[in-house]
Amino acid sequence: MSINLKAKETLIQVGELKGKYRFVLSTELYSKLPESKVIKEAALRSGVSRGVMQACWDAAGEVIKAWSTEGHSVAIPGLGTMRFGVRAKSVATVGEVAGSLITARRVIFTPNVDIKDELQRTPIQITCIDRNGKVVKNVTSGDSGDVEDPDKDPNGGDTNPGGSGNGDNPGGGSQPGNTEGGNTQGGNTEGGKTDTGDTGSEGGGDFVDM
Repeated sequence: MSINLKAKETLIQVGELKGKYRFVLSTELYSKLPESKVIKEAALRSGVSRGVMQACWDAAGEVIKAWSTEGHSVAIPGLGTMRFGVRAKSVATVGEVAGSLITARRVIFTPNVDIKDELQRTPIQITCIDRNGKVVKNVTSGDSGDVEDPDKDPNGGDTNPGGSGNGDNPGGGSQPGNTEGGNTQGGNTEGGKTDTGDTGSEGGGDFVDM
């Protein structure tokens, strides 16, 4: 198995690279597997009925939601931990503290060691596609396999050329990446510039993650 990426030659729409073509990395996803398929497969592997698995699945979801909203970092068996957090601006004086400092609420998932090791071992295949849709090159990754830790690197280390877009919306818009559940997508490269997340350039404040 491998992680498949595509590097598509794309016209940048905004920022200092506007009007230039750059090869933009994005993840190729075959499909989104529905909950029913996951439950069916889990039931087969565990030897219990689908009804029992569905009941356990629903109950675990309710427990995780309840404890997360109480401020706990909740273990997700076999996967890691999940907690809620925020992106917010910092201010100099206590008088400036207000709810308006919060720019976004976040769901932060931290994978366990087994998941990180599996990701680190998984090779990455990159298909390069030119502006006409023709495959011009195939690349096998030779990276070090470093895995991002959301708690240590909350900004995710995304790299974008001139905006907060992702590989499917390069350099424009405010989409945070191909993410579900608040996970950050790291390592997308567009023109070699680094966007470490919120910069504090709005409203005169510094941005922090919690």
